[in-house]
Amino acid sequence: MAQTTSGRRPDSRRQDRTPAARGDTTEKVVFINRCAKVVKGGRRFSFSALIVAGDHDGKVGCGFGKANEVSEAIRKASEAARKAMKKVSLRENTIPHEVIGEYDGARVLLRPASPGTGVIAGGGVRAVAEAAGIRDVLAKSLGSSNHANVVKATIAALRSLRRRDEIFKVRGIHFADGKGNQHDASS
Repeated sequence: MAQTTSGRRPDSRRQDRTPAARGDTTEKVVFINRCAKVVKGGRRFSFSALIVAGDHDGKVGCGFGKANEVSEAIRKASEAARKAMKKVSLRENTIPHEVIGEYDGARVLLRPASPGTGVIAGGGVRAVAEAAGIRDVLAKSLGSSNHANVVKATIAALRSLRRRDEIFKVRGIHFADGKGNQHDASS
């Protein structure tokens, strides 16, 4: 019987349970709002939900749903978020360069971080970064604190990211990779 150094047998039935390994999308509720309409018989409540969906492998999107029940609002927002998922450029577990994203009054600053830093962000920015699969990033929300606009500004910032090889290819520049090999960006 094979044993590892920890004294336990290796379990071949165990699978990697990360969402990216399964090909799933994960959804995170960022904000639920309750709205009250005063009618003759009292108050009538309705709910709206803001959801962020991502595959932890560079695809992320957000969705907004409204309904008379919380669960229905979340379901609608989840569908909208999955439909709105777009690919973003990442470099290992962080972002390729510093970027500022803007949407209406919200401004979000994202900076790459060294391995082990974690996601230093709050609220909607953290939800978007984790859903996209970013593990190390520094973030600061600079403008409006409106949840929907902060999430959309973060997604706008991530969508504007470009890796070095993408930029060189567009500009037609020859570049050397980290191993000393010369590359023609046009090929």
